[in-house]
Amino acid sequence: MIATLVLGVLTLLTYPLDRKGRAGHHCARLWGRIALLANRVKVKVEGLENIRGKGPFIFMSNHQGSYDIFVLLGHLPFQFKWLVKKELFSIPFFGWAMAAAGYISIDRQGTRETVEAMNQAAQKIREGMSVAIFPEGSRSPDGSIQPFKKGGFTLAMKSKVPIIPISIAGSREIMPKDRLTASSGEIRIRVGDPIETEPYSLKDRTALMERVSETISKNFELISKG
Repeated sequence: MIATLVLGVLTLLTYPLDRKGRAGHHCARLWGRIALLANRVKVKVEGLENIRGKGPFIFMSNHQGSYDIFVLLGHLPFQFKWLVKKELFSIPFFGWAMAAAGYISIDRQGTRETVEAMNQAAQKIREGMSVAIFPEGSRSPDGSIQPFKKGGFTLAMKSKVPIIPISIAGSREIMPKDRLTASSGEIRIRVGDPIETEPYSLKDRTALMERVSETISKNFELISKG
């Protein structure tokens, strides 16, 4: 909590001099590392060599527990912005820091403002900004991978950049959805091969969703076996 407050304030203070959010991302990366170290959580990452080039990319990961955020911030060696639910931006300090860091607000109501926000996000991605999203929308209640929501895939096809599928296992045991305290343990991550979005149009969205889901699920099963 203290680290969240301190780093949130640092992000807000650096924002006027750092409109691209580099300092903010470094603060977030440090926040992720501190959270993992504080609870003696070890992280094992494999497949980073599958990410070729500097991007931009859309990172899509399954969502097992709260520590997924810390793991990706602390161990994914790329600057990226989160696509997050609009309501999270109202949380004091945490939400303000996300806004200052340039994270993208997604309103699931399907309004005209939602469409415009999606178009603006796609433009930013085409201009070089990588983003990360949990396509399930929220943490899994039972450990299984939940059906994916369409928003992230619409954004991927609008921006025409590769999707990097990421599988996370072990974070639910650290801190599941229905618990407020964390345990020590190990979290395993596998980064899959990039999935090109250029061949897909909006009418092919379901096919793209299925391909990404199958890749994440397959790698999740592999790393779940230890």
